[in-house]
Amino acid sequence: MRSRTLLAAGLCLCLIGSIWTRLDAQRSGAFRGSTEDPAIKYSSTPLSNAVIDVNRKIQDGSVNLTSEGRSGFLRSALEALQIPVDSQLLVFSRASLQGKLISEQNPRALFFNDRVALGWVRGGEIIEVAAHDETAGVVFYTLDQRSDPAAGSPQFKRAFECLGCHVAGDTLGVPGFLMFSTSRPDQAQGFSLPRAVDQSDALSRRFGGWFVTGSSGSAAHMGNDVAAVEGPARRDRASVEGLFDADGYRTLSSDIVAHLVFTHQVGMANLLTRASWQARAADPLLHPPFTAAPGEEDRIAAMMNGVASEVVDYLLFIDEAKLTDRVRGASGFAERFSAIGPRDKRGRSLHELDLDRRLMKYPCSYLIYSPAFDALPVRARDPIYRRMWQVLSGDEQGERYRSALSLSDRQAIVEILRDTKTDLPAYFQAVTR
Repeated sequence: MRSRTLLAAGLCLCLIGSIWTRLDAQRSGAFRGSTEDPAIKYSSTPLSNAVIDVNRKIQDGSVNLTSEGRSGFLRSALEALQIPVDSQLLVFSRASLQGKLISEQNPRALFFNDRVALGWVRGGEIIEVAAHDETAGVVFYTLDQRSDPAAGSPQFKRAFECLGCHVAGDTLGVPGFLMFSTSRPDQAQGFSLPRAVDQSDALSRRFGGWFVTGSSGSAAHMGNDVAAVEGPARRDRASVEGLFDADGYRTLSSDIVAHLVFTHQVGMANLLTRASWQARAADPLLHPPFTAAPGEEDRIAAMMNGVASEVVDYLLFIDEAKLTDRVRGASGFAERFSAIGPRDKRGRSLHELDLDRRLMKYPCSYLIYSPAFDALPVRARDPIYRRMWQVLSGDEQGERYRSALSLSDRQAIVEILRDTKTDLPAYFQAVTR
């Protein structure tokens, strides 16, 4: 992987120089400790993630990656990591150190599931992967596209260079994902300005620099802003067929629903990492021979309550930008995604999509089932659960919460969690108000 490479938003959307990064480097809520804090040890801690699992299978011979034409190892890497092809997102923004390879005629392809994201560019020397590790946060890897097939299956190699951009204000100060919407290139200066987006951004501010397939109804967005696409097709397009030579690509979609899901996932993964790191960095017991000063436990608890509030607001989609018209995909992503995940006694799942007025039918993040959530330290997990119950029970009376979550929403979420989340605290009971 190249130095200062960004892995999500295309995956390698590097910011225009370091100045833009510094502008947001002091974002409130960011982790301000060290990646090598004794309780974190990002570079040397034992890892547990999807890439580690695949590398182990490559070593024992149960998985073999094979190269195919202009795709290289793409197909077998996706299969090994169990990443569905319908998750493909296509970005043509040139804001990358591999920008000379990326264009409207050669867009970068991004694929993802709930544990890992993979980036591929036709003609590139590497495939890039970012895995959401149980405790380390997002861990970056590369797969050499130039590997000699005769030498045996290549393995994914860890890449630390990515931290140059992937530990920033927009990742909350921890190794994380990034998602950008990019303005049209400035004709005088020759570059586009990427802006970080999350689920609070309206569609009108999203997808700049990306191809988008599917329909957003009457709602405008910034996607498909290329000379070959005009008028209504910019927000209502069945596929990217005919826009570029598709040799090597796995599919011809860049599904709008996959875009929306991945944008949520980016923010949620970063918040979970930040909560985990903050709790561990603050824990006196993880920093021997340090002993807590008087009042230290109260200060830590107050800090973690604040972190928990941020996590829960995002996890329950409190500030999600509402959809103003029906959103429909065209790749099968929405149907597949809605069909997966654990279900309660009534057959309901937190993976079910709404797409008429909001993203999720039951607005609670499916990443509550992720290994990273399950591995949260008690100092992080307990206040998150307490704050969740405060909101879902109706004790929280703030207008933001009342307008975001109806009584039926809160009842359904609690009922689903009680049937599907094994470590849910016993105080999650029936919601009546």
